[in-house]
Amino acid sequence: MRILHTADWHFGKTLEGRDRAPEQWAFIDELAAICDAESVDLVLMAGDVYQTVNPSAEAEEMFYQALHRLAAGGRRGVVIIAGNHDHADRIRAPRWLADDLGIVLAGLPKDEIRPTAARRDRVWRPWGGVGAVELAVPSCPHRARIAAVPYPSESRLGEVLSASLEDDEMRRSYSHRLSAWFADLARHFRPDTVNLLVSHVYVAGGLETDAEIQIQVGGAYAVDPSAFPASAQYVALGHLHRPQEMEGPGGVPIRYAGSPIAYSFSEAGQQKSVTLVELAPGERARWREIPLSCGRPLVRWRASSLAEVHAWLEQGRDADAWIDLEVPVDTEMALRDIQELREARPHLVHIRPVLPAEQGLHPADVQMARSISPETLFRRFFEEKVGVPPDDAMVQLFLELVRDVEAEDQDLTAESADAGEGVGA
Repeated sequence: MRILHTADWHFGKTLEGRDRAPEQWAFIDELAAICDAESVDLVLMAGDVYQTVNPSAEAEEMFYQALHRLAAGGRRGVVIIAGNHDHADRIRAPRWLADDLGIVLAGLPKDEIRPTAARRDRVWRPWGGVGAVELAVPSCPHRARIAAVPYPSESRLGEVLSASLEDDEMRRSYSHRLSAWFADLARHFRPDTVNLLVSHVYVAGGLETDAEIQIQVGGAYAVDPSAFPASAQYVALGHLHRPQEMEGPGGVPIRYAGSPIAYSFSEAGQQKSVTLVELAPGERARWREIPLSCGRPLVRWRASSLAEVHAWLEQGRDADAWIDLEVPVDTEMALRDIQELREARPHLVHIRPVLPAEQGLHPADVQMARSISPETLFRRFFEEKVGVPPDDAMVQLFLELVRDVEAEDQDLTAESADAGEGVGA
């Protein structure tokens, strides 16, 4: 069986207000083309379809078109689970239409996945239960048994997992509960089926980026790699945007497919990909990454002067990229130039002037202090206080306020400079 593992689409997500929809539509085209070229039997999407629990109409259209194209008229299996950014009900809402195409949509860890009638030319479900399903795919002689565990927070599990508020105890309790849950689902695995587990969790030791909003408080929602069942042949995960692999009990591969495009500058330079897995009952998984080309690159420029920035722009350097720029400035007049540059070149996402007081600092100290974007800080603060990610409309409103404040600061600086020149004259 040939399985394509993908995750963290984040349809509707922007980059500091810059539209990423063309890149996301291009990803759908590229993903569908890969599935056809590689004769994929089954697609596993491991959560975070959307950026917010209340996505835009265009983001929903992306999701439905992706479902339609991946399912290939019901000839290819598709399993999609909700991530922490998704509303569970919204993900599973179209299941009455999806069922006819053999598409599995799971919103909550305890969702019941029902079997469907046998068909010769379409995907069908010989068996189903709470959090688990068996798929028969017409293109493959083997059947797959899949444990599907959407983002398993306490609220979505409907359980209180720890009586203590101590981080270590909360993490142990959470990891222990998920271990028991995974083990219970793994009882449905059989020696004559391809046995898979798909979930949206943070595994302790995974490498994060700024784009992953912190859902675990002090690591309380971190899962130990030993929690996964040794009887799973492959564990397909979502949540971390950097493609990476860990090893579970018995050597089972625990893999994050990563996001299809770079969503923060902490992902600059990463090669985005999807993962193609080949499996037969009782065999070890063989997998390889298939690189993606759909997303515009995110790059960092560290210029020595504004003149150098203008030279790079005239040369067409990184013409197709979103750019994070840092440049030293010496006078208030240069700050005006920065504002003009910001307005004239929208692909310059961040323009951070380094003032004289900062230029004597070690670059790592300046970078640490200034590397986290206002959007990331706001999203983290909002989710910590409210419990769910903010929708894009709220983020856009916040970013507009930030820009207004920056513009006011620029005006005040210019007025101060003019006043100083007048006094000196």
